[in-house]
Amino acid sequence: MPGKVINYYAGGNTAKGFYDLFESNMQELETIYLLKGGPGTGKSTMIKKLADTWVQQGYNVEQIHCSADNDSLDGLIIPALQFGIFDATAPHVLEPKAPGAIEQYVNLEIAWDKTKLKENKDEIAELQTKISTAFQSAYDCFAEGLHIHDYLEEIYINEMNFDKANQVTDELIQKILLDKTSIHGNGIVRHRFFGASTPEGVVDFIPSITEELTKRYFIKGRAGTGKSTLLKKIATNAEESGFDVEMYHCGFDPESIDMVVIRELGVCVFDSTDPHEYFPERQGDEIVDLYEQTITPGTDEKYESDITYYTKSYKQRMKDGITYLKEAKALHDKLEAIYIDAVDFAVIDEIYLTIYNELERLARG
Repeated sequence: MPGKVINYYAGGNTAKGFYDLFESNMQELETIYLLKGGPGTGKSTMIKKLADTWVQQGYNVEQIHCSADNDSLDGLIIPALQFGIFDATAPHVLEPKAPGAIEQYVNLEIAWDKTKLKENKDEIAELQTKISTAFQSAYDCFAEGLHIHDYLEEIYINEMNFDKANQVTDELIQKILLDKTSIHGNGIVRHRFFGASTPEGVVDFIPSITEELTKRYFIKGRAGTGKSTLLKKIATNAEESGFDVEMYHCGFDPESIDMVVIRELGVCVFDSTDPHEYFPERQGDEIVDLYEQTITPGTDEKYESDITYYTKSYKQRMKDGITYLKEAKALHDKLEAIYIDAVDFAVIDEIYLTIYNELERLARG
């Protein structure tokens, strides 16, 4: 019987630039491969092939997706084998903590025909510059969007009953964690993204992440109604009770939290508002509406014109940013084509086989 797959991001294109959470997800791994090599060296293909193979062998896996390319993977974790393999090239440069003992570099650049690459060095340099410029333009747009979004938050913050918000938060914490402690007692926190701004728009993996959970709390509200604060408090209390916690950051503002998963309890609590708006669809799903419970009635109507203006403005900045991500992807595809033409894939296949054999050894114990 095939294993289960959880999909998420460990890096995102955000209003704070590229935001890297990879190392948080490498905790407790005992065998880590860090793939080094430029575009077109088969890193994502290798990771996908390993994922597909080991899922079919019945192992649960975590697939870490690439926010710059919707069809690529940046990493794979097989928890049962304490194994991980990651694309360790920019913008998520990963360095070993215990070289050789836990992590080892895999240099895919040995498969390059460097003569061919030198023939195209000017075009390569030009494309690299254009790609960097496109990404920076995207980040600038997202930063402008976040600045506008702050005005939207301010409207609701000024109409918020903070005592009531604290009461709602405390009641939810009691409901989830009252008299419960972890049987494992690790209290490990892993930081991730459930979604990202990508060349194909905003994407999320909430259904994949929450598929096996029995209780899902859908937090409804508006900007500034305390959703992230509530989630952070739940995460802190869960960690103090010894539970492992998955904290999913906001792909727009990575300093905010959009979801907390306490897998041992089968529970998640998440910000279920646009652009990741979901509604209850199965037993165990429950809405917690912060707007209804904590904001002065009639706020939406009172500030309707300002809310409409700020919402439209920040969403336009987001769309502009995604246009630049699409441009960066098109440029990267051109760069990748140059490198693919210079790669000896027989060498890559040999490297894949070496890693696969190591996994076989780990599986045998």
